[in-house]
Amino acid sequence: MALIVQKYGGTSVGSIDRIQNVAARLKAERDKGNQVVAVVSAMGGVTDKLLGLAAELSDAPPERELDVLLSTGEQQSIALVSMALNAMGIPTKSITGRQAGIITSGGHTRGRIEDIDPSYMLDQLDEGNVLIVAGFQGLTSDGSIHTLGRGGSDLTAIAVAAALKADLCQILTDVDGVYTCDPRIVKNATKIKEISYDEMLEMASSGSKVMQSRSVEFASKYGVVFEVRSSLNDNPGTLVLKEHSDMEQVVIRGVSIERSQARVTITGIPDEPGMSSRILGVLGEADINIDMIVANISSDNMSRHSFTMHSNDLGKAQAALKPVLDDISDEAAMETEAGIAKLSCVGIGMRSHSGVAAKMFDALGNAGINIGLISTSEIKITVTVDEHQIEDAAVAVHTAFGLDKQ
Repeated sequence: MALIVQKYGGTSVGSIDRIQNVAARLKAERDKGNQVVAVVSAMGGVTDKLLGLAAELSDAPPERELDVLLSTGEQQSIALVSMALNAMGIPTKSITGRQAGIITSGGHTRGRIEDIDPSYMLDQLDEGNVLIVAGFQGLTSDGSIHTLGRGGSDLTAIAVAAALKADLCQILTDVDGVYTCDPRIVKNATKIKEISYDEMLEMASSGSKVMQSRSVEFASKYGVVFEVRSSLNDNPGTLVLKEHSDMEQVVIRGVSIERSQARVTITGIPDEPGMSSRILGVLGEADINIDMIVANISSDNMSRHSFTMHSNDLGKAQAALKPVLDDISDEAAMETEAGIAKLSCVGIGMRSHSGVAAKMFDALGNAGINIGLISTSEIKITVTVDEHQIEDAAVAVHTAFGLDKQ
């Protein structure tokens, strides 16, 4: 007997027919003799409807009350899935985040899982029940309902799998697995059989929408092997696990893109201690996430900083930076550029193979695509290009590394 944790997203439970499909899949797993726990999201569109109702009442609804409101979406789903299973003759229990023992911390609407007491879930499994757990929610130490923000149901599933010491965690969604690039952009993209935590984390942070970064981080921390696969068919998916030596034979695992980016470049900064902290500090205080950071010093001992962010944050960044630049130096100036996108190549094989960057840049040059900023890590190379060229760039690099032939 194995213990299987499965997560179903909003699309998978988006209608009565799909809820019945999920129930049938859970029944089939239980009929194999396995213990089964399903973590489910709110039905597709429900969370947005709830936010819309809140917006009709208040321009700034209290975040605590938003948590109470939004958590009802998942509770609706777990009750319906549980009813569907019961109609098939399967004993089942719907379980809220509180009943699952999920303890959270942090600000409302963006909670973090601190601990899970799995004793109630284990008792219910021992009684022969299939468990339907509400994703995206937990309980604070003072007893407040708390939601986990974007990707919260994925995080719940992986955390529950870790707490229960499950044999397998499956993230079931509307895609077949993790692909070498978005198949809507690169038509001959191929499904990846297995990928390391580090590679999956880099792809998630570089624009891949399959998994949220913090879910992958949690899985890596607790050694939870999970599979990304479709809830609409029985095709094998992509295993995400700790890296092993064979993985390094593949130089590039995948290509990710991220649109709607903007660049800010600050020039005329005195080369003195603390300057970078002053500049980046105000962006942090303004709650602006920046990604690529490139800094250098010119011959006149003045430094230059460039960084990228989502284009929606550009105006806020300019407003936050202007007072600081006025205070730093009369020569400090700010340049901005919108309409750019990021292209990233990811693969742990970079550690043991040379010439990866040169091959990537050569492919882009042959395609007539100019590169802006360049940023590298041990297993990732990222460049910026004009947004209107990002799809051509992805195809060129994907082909150059033979990802369509895996």
